[in-house]
Amino acid sequence: MTNRISVVIRALNEAEHLPALYAGLETQTRPADQIILVDSGSVDDSVGISEAAGADIVRIAPDDFSFGRALNLGCDFADGDVLVFVSAHVYPTDDQWLERLVSPFDDHPEVALVYGRQIGDEDRTAFSEMEIMRRWFPDRSDHDQDHPFCNNANCAVRRSVWQHMRYDEELTGLEDMDWARRALAGGHRIWYESGATIVHIHEEELAKTVNRYRREAMAHKRVFGHQRMWAVEAIGLFIANVFRDYLAAVPRRKLSRNLTRIPQFRWAQFYGAWKGFREDGHPTGLLKRRFYYPKGFTPRSERQSG
Repeated sequence: MTNRISVVIRALNEAEHLPALYAGLETQTRPADQIILVDSGSVDDSVGISEAAGADIVRIAPDDFSFGRALNLGCDFADGDVLVFVSAHVYPTDDQWLERLVSPFDDHPEVALVYGRQIGDEDRTAFSEMEIMRRWFPDRSDHDQDHPFCNNANCAVRRSVWQHMRYDEELTGLEDMDWARRALAGGHRIWYESGATIVHIHEEELAKTVNRYRREAMAHKRVFGHQRMWAVEAIGLFIANVFRDYLAAVPRRKLSRNLTRIPQFRWAQFYGAWKGFREDGHPTGLLKRRFYYPKGFTPRSERQSG
């Protein structure tokens, strides 16, 4: 029996990127049976674009938002046997992406999670971010992965497993790896499918990059145990990765345009990670707002009530 597919998209002000994703979904050889947008307070036309594309809208209040809670809300609304998660600022590279991502669930009942490859957009993704993707998402598949790495920007899980093992709503990030860790511990199987490829666009200010790695470091401590990153370690990682990126940029003739961008991104990455590993306890509501929302952002609901 063919599994029913529900696609869950988390979004905040993604009107610029959503049309490319919906256009890609429209052409898939194995189409989605249901598309859900979990909106966390967009003030642009994200909701209108999604409704026009046939998506169901689930809303989450900004003060209630976490990555895990938004996923759980979307999954609660979904009626598919397989739950597919994609970032709002990605798009598939071909019309077989979804078929390749969900096919392992048809014939392998022990598979709980499948995640696909991510590549960057040459014009809109930082060079260092693209280098990270090249290392994290190789062009070789692994159909029986023995570690919990995965990423919910391009991922699918079996609904029946999720129903007994929901996403952690308190984590500030890495809710995908935490879920995969628990799935492996429960005897389930993780599958990496390099053929299910999406383009992931990252256009963010350096302050947002700092916040991203800061909150992920905080989550890493909760998921994998208490850890520290000393300042000298962060500096060493910064230098090593800048050097490696420079070497990678030379043969691609991209060094001159990235001469300052590479160290800026790597500084934001390791400064954010260093800050996150130094912090203990749960983040305050104000810190969560800083993590999840751009500076000065006011959700539409708050604007109307004011």
